[in-house]
Amino acid sequence: MRHSIFISYRRDDSEGEAGRLYDDLVRAYGDNAVFMDVSGIAPGLDFRKAIDDNVAGCGVFLAIIGLQWATITGSDGKRRIDDDNDFVRLEIASALARNIAVIPVLVHEARMPHPEQLPDNIKDFAYRNSVEISHARWNSDVQLLIDALKQYVTTSKATETQPVHATVPVQLPPPISTDPRPSTPAPSSRFPLAIGGAVVVLLLAVIGYFVAVREQNHDTKDLPRLAQQQKNDGANVLTGFWRNTDTRSGSDALVALKIDGSGPAYNVEPIGQCPTGQCSWGQRTVMLQGGQATGVWTPQNTPVEVRQKRTVTLVIQPLSGRLNVKVTNTWWPDGSSKPRSSNISFIFERQQQP
Repeated sequence: MRHSIFISYRRDDSEGEAGRLYDDLVRAYGDNAVFMDVSGIAPGLDFRKAIDDNVAGCGVFLAIIGLQWATITGSDGKRRIDDDNDFVRLEIASALARNIAVIPVLVHEARMPHPEQLPDNIKDFAYRNSVEISHARWNSDVQLLIDALKQYVTTSKATETQPVHATVPVQLPPPISTDPRPSTPAPSSRFPLAIGGAVVVLLLAVIGYFVAVREQNHDTKDLPRLAQQQKNDGANVLTGFWRNTDTRSGSDALVALKIDGSGPAYNVEPIGQCPTGQCSWGQRTVMLQGGQATGVWTPQNTPVEVRQKRTVTLVIQPLSGRLNVKVTNTWWPDGSSKPRSSNISFIFERQQQP
């Protein structure tokens, strides 16, 4: 099915979180928009073909990553990820081969696997920008993910207005009194009653507002972060063509950034300096969270013989109409098992795209 969300997970690693996220996404986008193997495959079907068909037709692929995702072993004692027939590996490989947007979703404070931990056909998965969903901030983290997925999923009228979580408590009407109605008061006595009623209504409205805000964010300590997040995301502060104001000399210096998106998800394409001119490092989808976005690239202009030994991490931060970009180069010298790294920061200014 086109314009759908595919959820990939390991049952022994993150089954509970995958099921909970599935329920939240179904409430947001409807049953037909979300696929997960347990509930999405009809009895009697070849689940291998069903998984491949659903991966081929989905708009975005979510990979739920727990603490044991890369290390969990089978009955033979070998890592499942090393098995050519491991279904999680087959799902990710299928999505990467089809150039589908792949978003790792970290739970239980898990971290992204390193490239050397992954088989060759899914090594690129290690460079996909991830999002994190914590137990303490589940509702707010999931809502940010739902907002980011809108660019990949087509919603229906029925789901556009359906809330993900109930945020306002139901108010029951007051009981109907069986006492005789009091006599109608003189006109002069209605004014104080009207004022008192208006005050009560206003007070209930204020209380209801703060209850709704508290329930929606779940953790009141998270309100400042979410408010700043929404402010940054709504302004599309990253969208545009950006030029480095202080390009350093070098064979692959970072000279420009092409960024598009409506926030909080943005597509970022770094432009580097190559021996024959400027060239692209390739496009990544990053999430603007906490006032900054982070992505990892293997520059396409890196020599082939060292391409598997070098990564570049960009931390992009909006700053007074400019971008502060921190560049971290990480490489593995020949014969060494420990990586080396270097950091440098640049200021980028928005310009007309050439």
